[in-house]
Formats: sequence, C-alpha cells, structure tokens
Amino acid sequence: MTNIVAVYGSPRREGNTALLLRQAVAGARAAGAHVEEIVLRDLKMSPCLEIYGCKSTGRCAIQDDFQQVYDSFAQCRAVMLASPIFFYAVSAHMKILMDRCQSLWVKKYWLEKRPPGPGSSGRKGLFISVGATRGRKLFDGAVLSVRYFFDAIDCELWKSLLYRELDFEGDVLDRPAYLEEARRAGGELVRIVQAEGG
Repeated sequence: MTNIVAVYGSPRREGNTALLLRQAVAGARAAGAHVEEIVLRDLKMSPCLEIYGCKSTGRCAIQDDFQQVYDSFAQCRAVMLASPIFFYAVSAHMKILMDRCQSLWVKKYWLEKRPPGPGSSGRKGLFISVGATRGRKLFDGAVLSVRYFFDAIDCELWKSLLYRELDFEGDVLDRPAYLEEARRAGGELVRIVQAEGG
C-alpha cells in the first residue's frame, strides 16, 4: 500500500487549504493509499536553532514533535502540503517545519554526499495553496520554497494547486470545481507513485 503524508499548514482548522487538502486526502484514500494526516498547529515544534546537532547523524537534535514528522517523511512515498499565503510566503507553521528539515538536507548533501538534482527515489509532492488577493506573483515565493523543501526531503514537486481570491473560512465551498480538482489530484498522485514502483 502506498503511504502518503498530508501536512496541514494553516492556523485555521476549517480554513480553505484544510478543506482542499481533505479532498486530496479523500482522493488518495479512494485510490488505495494509506494517508497519515499531520496538523502542524497541534504540534509543539521549535523553530530551527541552527545548532547543527544534525551533522553527525542527519537527525535533528531538538527533541520535540518534529521527530514524529521526520519519521513519517522517511517512510512515505508521497507528501501533500497545504498552506495559505501570508505576505507572499507559506504560513509560520509550515515555515517552521521546512526549516527543521534542514536536518534532512544535511543528511542528503553533507553526510550521504549525494549530487544535486533530481534523485531516484520516485517520491512525489503535491502543494495546495490559497491566497486572498489576485496578485500576479502571489504564489511565486511559496512555490520556490516548497520546491527546495521537497528536494531536501528527497521528493519532487509533482503538482501545485494554487487558488486566488479565497480569504474567509469556507470561501472555497462556493467553488466546488476547486474541491473536485483537489480530490482528483490526490488520486492521480497515488497512481503516479504506484506506476513508478511505490
């Protein structure tokens, strides 16, 4: 069975990104995947302290709830991230997670000395994001961060679902096509990973 980790990065439990990610999770489960859901707002997770305790093993030295996320990433075949946009970037919850995964970057590039570029893991990532405005570059910073974050965890950004003009909690419920697109993407993600041996 394909294992997927779905990470909820919104400070709102019923926000638009959460509703969209739930649809992607439902689509992945319908396609036969096992999906572990991680709600970042529920975790006690320090920001990266840049103490480089990870240099010897590739594992973060800070003992908090990040350790369970680290293990989940290590065992999955795909990752789904959902975050609203704050000041043209991901949420603070998501950024803390990304920064803590510096330990995985250290493991991959310093300890294992792997060459830069796409790896051969076959792991795929889906990014779902929502912003309130219509700005042309609204998602540029977040997508770039997500792309490099996925590289650090040995995952390739497969698809981004980016939706503008959704601000208040539940706005996406008036856009059923967005919810259906997210559900389809969850199923497609499973099929692509399975086709590549996952």
